[in-house]
Amino acid sequence: MDRYPPIADHGLVGDLQTAALVSSQGVVDWFAAPRFDSPSVFAALLDHDRGGYFLLAPEDRGATCKQLYYPDTAVLVTRFMSADGVGEVFDFMPPEQGTTPSDRHVLIRGVRAVRGTVRFALECRPRFDYGRAAHELDPQGDTATFRAPGFVAHLQATFPLHPDARDVRGEVTLNAGEVAAAVFTVDGPDGEAPAPPTVEGVVEQLWHAVDFWQHWVHRSRYRGRWPSMVNRSAITLKLLTYAPTGAPVAAATMGLPEQVGGERNWDYRYTWVRDGSLSVRALLDLGFTDEAAQFTGWLGERIGERLRGQREVVGEPLQIMYRVDGDPELTEEVLEHFEGYRGSYPVRAGNAAADQLQLDIYGEALYALAEGREVSMRAGYHGWKNLARTLDWLADSWDRPDEGVWETRGGRNDFTFSRVMSWTAFDRGLRLAAEYSRPADTARWTAARDAILEQVMERGWNEREQALVQYYGGDVLDASLLLIPRVGFLAPRTESWLSTLDAMDRTLVSDSLVYRYDPAASPDGLRGSEGTFSLCTFLYVDALARADRLRPARYAFEKMLTYANHVGLFAEEIGPTGEQLGNFPQAFTHLSLIMAARTLDEALDRQDD
Repeated sequence: MDRYPPIADHGLVGDLQTAALVSSQGVVDWFAAPRFDSPSVFAALLDHDRGGYFLLAPEDRGATCKQLYYPDTAVLVTRFMSADGVGEVFDFMPPEQGTTPSDRHVLIRGVRAVRGTVRFALECRPRFDYGRAAHELDPQGDTATFRAPGFVAHLQATFPLHPDARDVRGEVTLNAGEVAAAVFTVDGPDGEAPAPPTVEGVVEQLWHAVDFWQHWVHRSRYRGRWPSMVNRSAITLKLLTYAPTGAPVAAATMGLPEQVGGERNWDYRYTWVRDGSLSVRALLDLGFTDEAAQFTGWLGERIGERLRGQREVVGEPLQIMYRVDGDPELTEEVLEHFEGYRGSYPVRAGNAAADQLQLDIYGEALYALAEGREVSMRAGYHGWKNLARTLDWLADSWDRPDEGVWETRGGRNDFTFSRVMSWTAFDRGLRLAAEYSRPADTARWTAARDAILEQVMERGWNEREQALVQYYGGDVLDASLLLIPRVGFLAPRTESWLSTLDAMDRTLVSDSLVYRYDPAASPDGLRGSEGTFSLCTFLYVDALARADRLRPARYAFEKMLTYANHVGLFAEEIGPTGEQLGNFPQAFTHLSLIMAARTLDEALDRQDD
């Protein structure tokens, strides 16, 4: 196995409470449990020697590999082809469909000989608590039990397993048509081993998982031009959503670098108000109203937490991100014993950006509640009062420097995007108050909304660039402003917006791929550079389509699809040689793909009429 396979060389499996990455060499090199944001069990992707992994693959290392998803599911198939035979590994996690958190999570790994004779090898080397907790191995018959403080894991197989110091090995030879399986179950410290697996039982669970995912994705009402990519993005968003609360994580991983060898390595296994709010529109576009409603309910709870029982807001009403259960504590620490992906140190767990002031999140939150108004208004009178008090607070607070949408660590500034989204918050709040006849200080909200628009157009406009820029008085372009036509701050074909779009074309776009900004021109407190930002590329497509620039919009969209990995997944960024960089897969990228596809489809349909 490669010490560090390419980031894109993975598929994702999950059970709606946590997830694992499986490389095309048949190696699980990332898995955290019992939740997305829990300490890792396998983390070889962050440190090959200390992180732990679970290999199940043919012994013939010269076999050609091909990885794919069973259609419209989260069942991952890794096929190995050689002169002696063709073998497959199928990976999946039985979906946890309820709303009750579980400590027990099951990763099922099946193997099958398709043709000829194939000898498979197994190596299971868990390393609990990011490799910091030592474990003991207790082999008992057909079950190998790993015990660590606060954890227990059971490995069971339909073929013999052998102790290897504190780890486990196994081998099985299969002829054409034969199937075997290994089941890894992680549980709380008192968890008992499940019943030993059988081939028949594993196959039955496989088809239950196939049915679950195919039935779910076929609820989508998308009928546009790119169904396979939109469906894969929808499944990925579902996989990255914590079912007990409906909160999506930004990505399944932590610590994967935006520049190999650099320090831009963050923990993305949390729920950002911004990302989750924009996912509401993507989910509603596809007809997944239950999922949209669950997140707006989670968002409403976060809005009410700091307001409940208070006459005045103390501090900010919202934190920019939370754990999947709503816990606001995300203390950041450096895992000093991990070398990082290909030496990309430091590896951080937790995220200190949680304490930043980012005023744009109120715009995204109100955008979500307005877009999903048929579900968000279920909060009733008290929910509305919390929302109104939040907007009252924003009326006093919008004209403050903040850290901005990109969570820079170079100090606060007057970011244009923060003002645009504050405008969006007031605009959508006024719409909701009028539509549902809710009590509100509409005069104050209207004055704030109008003052923001005038300020942005006067202070955020750069005459030399003929564009709205990243922050007042600057000349740096920022791709976050591509959301302007979607939220309605400017009409998509007005002169000022088209001029801004032209300026972005000149400075941020590289053969249809879009940088979020230039760190050299706008110091962000971090060393190094980064690739093009995949979210921004899809926002660019959306803005082009709204501006009726359909030929470049379609070119950019379809060009971007070619940068997906072999199973249709995107990381956060695309590097200078086309490699995927950053945490993987990134929910923001996949939700923006859905939004761009819908906008472009509708624009092309109008053109055809």
